[in-house]
Amino acid sequence: MSIKIVFMLMILTTLFLSCLNNKANEKPVTPAYKPVSQELFSEIYRMDSTMFAAFNEHSADKIMLLFSDNLEFYHDKGGLSDFNKTKESFRKLFDNNKTTGLRRDLVNGSFEVYPINEYGAVETCLHRFCHVENGKDDCGTFKNIMVWKKFNGTWKVTRVISYDH
Repeated sequence: MSIKIVFMLMILTTLFLSCLNNKANEKPVTPAYKPVSQELFSEIYRMDSTMFAAFNEHSADKIMLLFSDNLEFYHDKGGLSDFNKTKESFRKLFDNNKTTGLRRDLVNGSFEVYPINEYGAVETCLHRFCHVENGKDDCGTFKNIMVWKKFNGTWKVTRVISYDH
């Protein structure tokens, strides 16, 4: 091999290794989440926990107390539902899953809350729904966005976007 070819291979190898090193030192595209307001984060987290405790109890009446009367619930597979249609959907879901152990679990580290100026807050998270089917856990993890508004000191959900099913 000539000196010229060896020299070119050394340069190409150095450039390649340099590129690999730069990739390893890059920061993540999405920085780690830090709440804008710890107080707001804690309030909405508590409300989300209350909502899904009611879900895991299969109590349509309790869960609906946390939705506003003007609810719009957008589901990528089920379409748009208002308050009454959502209530009926929860009742049917719970009736059809009395013995399946249907439950919702929040995916750790996915819960984020951001203030909406002069309105309330938006929550984003991943949650996992499981039930037993044919003797095995059947689970799916889905994306969720909820818009919360405070009515006379009580937080209620006005909009839900449930997607990636």
